Amino acid sequence: MWPRQFNQRLDSWVELRSQAQPLPLEDALILVNQWWFKSPWIPYYLHWDDIEEWPDPWQLLSDNMYCGIARGLGILYTVSIMNHSDIQDAKLVQTKDDNLVLINQEKYILNYEANTVLNKHYTLEDVSNQLTLNQLKNKIK
Repeated sequence: MWPRQFNQRLDSWVELRSQAQPLPLEDALILVNQWWFKSPWIPYYLHWDDIEEWPDPWQLLSDNMYCGIARGLGILYTVSIMNHSDIQDAKLVQTKDDNLVLINQEKYILNYEANTVLNKHYTLEDVSNQLTLNQLKNKIK
């Protein structure tokens, strides 16, 4: 169940990172992906044209509205702050149909399905936008 109050969401997010960080990478990513798929879905909360105004992680949790982009952004924030030793790179990409989080040169794909982290090299076509882990770190202060 998704926490109703901001302080509960924040505590739950801290606990998520604490639980995921020591796990093997795939298990950690599954846990993170599942947690974010419990968030309340709202269509069109964020748009790629407004990337400079996207919320930081705390504002995202406070706003409590999650379209596909916002959920992917939350996943990317989580893996960034989690600082798992096996994560070399990560990015949020917009494809023709989805907003996906790619970890370790597309070996792991999150924000696709609630209980699934794709573990394969997947050829992504029609990537029109992306936000890398390095770009994201500017939003985390």
